[in-house]
Amino acid sequence: MSATASGLRLTNTLTRTKEDFSPIDASNVRMYVCGPTVYDFAHIGNARPVIVFDVLYRLLRHIYGADHVIYVRNITDVDDKINARALRDFGDDIAAGRLTLNEAIRKVTEKTADQFHKDVKALGCLPPTFEPRATEFVQPREDGRTDMIGLIQSLIERGHAYEAAGEVLFDTASMPDYGELSKRPLDEQQAGARIAVDTHKKNPQDFVLWKLSSPEEPGWESPWGQEAWTAAGWTGKPKGRPGWHIECSAMSSAYLGEIFDIHGGGLDLIFPHHENEIAQSRCAHGTSVMANYWMHNGFLQVEGQKMSKSLGNFFTIRELLETDSFGGREWPGEVLRLAMLMTHYREPIDFAVRKLEEAENTLRKWKRAADLASASAVEIPAEVIAALSDDLATYSAFQFLTQLAGDAIDGNESAAASLRAALEFLGFDVSAEVDKAAVDEAIAARLAFIAQKNWAEADRIRDELLGQGVQLKDGKDPATGERITTWEVKR
Repeated sequence: MSATASGLRLTNTLTRTKEDFSPIDASNVRMYVCGPTVYDFAHIGNARPVIVFDVLYRLLRHIYGADHVIYVRNITDVDDKINARALRDFGDDIAAGRLTLNEAIRKVTEKTADQFHKDVKALGCLPPTFEPRATEFVQPREDGRTDMIGLIQSLIERGHAYEAAGEVLFDTASMPDYGELSKRPLDEQQAGARIAVDTHKKNPQDFVLWKLSSPEEPGWESPWGQEAWTAAGWTGKPKGRPGWHIECSAMSSAYLGEIFDIHGGGLDLIFPHHENEIAQSRCAHGTSVMANYWMHNGFLQVEGQKMSKSLGNFFTIRELLETDSFGGREWPGEVLRLAMLMTHYREPIDFAVRKLEEAENTLRKWKRAADLASASAVEIPAEVIAALSDDLATYSAFQFLTQLAGDAIDGNESAAASLRAALEFLGFDVSAEVDKAAVDEAIAARLAFIAQKNWAEADRIRDELLGQGVQLKDGKDPATGERITTWEVKR
């Protein structure tokens, strides 16, 4: 596939326009997406970018070939909230010397990262090509891949960063077009995460690249901050930890190079995170861009309100999958996936029980229709690829799936096979919808209850099967006059 023949068009936040996608190298298409900060289990807001960019990843693999697309999604395990959680969960072990604080952090993040992997697998997402952890890219590496300390040193040497009060700060005034991504007026820009607006800054907009740690805080041996460390009465070499933004600059460069094709994430990351990533990466490498296409998914609300623990509408992916906390029941991962994709990725989404019910009913109809195929089609329908190639227009793709489902139910086996192929491509399970042996067993149990005149239990089984899309039909055997029950998949 040539760089200009794909037909793929994407909305680029950098230019605020929909553009033809032209990769730097069609044999090596590269995408980076900001992953979770694993201080706690991932919430449903985290699920949206994971699902959205999984669809894009699948589309890129289809267009350019699976071996020609590199997808990097990081795990952030350096964060002050993680530090606090480690102290909370393992404080006694740290105090007794059984664990260092950094070891405790690893324990905390391994647990939450493992749950994240289970969650995204349940959502039907492919694993990324690489999933680096921030802690692995702080110091110079044996393999020579980009590291955070090296990037910061390069920024200092190039005149884009300075040391003050034990910290290293990015000098926003040194970059004439700082703010190009968010297009926010300079007086509206605020300092980045992990640093307040302090007097040691040259400019209020300057943001932290490296922060001094105390002896009790997690940190790595630091090339900076010796004077502040000594002034605080601490002995030995200073320790520090990286700012949030420098982490993604290092990890993206480590696997994708100084300039790559697509950078994705949620709308909330445009400023300050992505803006500051661009500033660091461009200035450290001396490049005109960091990534050519910037893509952002819209915000998520829950039942019409901003998701918030104080409002009681904050839900983790695990809670939705494994508990009855939302709508009084557990929800299959593929239902959550479809519900997320029914709204265009750039639009805000209202995550509600009615939306999940709609997604579940739609998916059930599609899968019943796809189950009519004796085999999958070789090709994914061109109409589905064309819809997704128009800035991931999933709604248009889904309209075509509904059309295919109708044709399949009317007896068009080719439509059923195409539907099955499309569903599989989009990350939905296309295994047989109905377990015939289980249905026959349930019918036998129901007939036994009828014989006992236990109508409540008989009705319960009938209703459960109907909920699974199985319609029962009671009748009499013409020869014996005995009650018999047949069944069919409800269309």
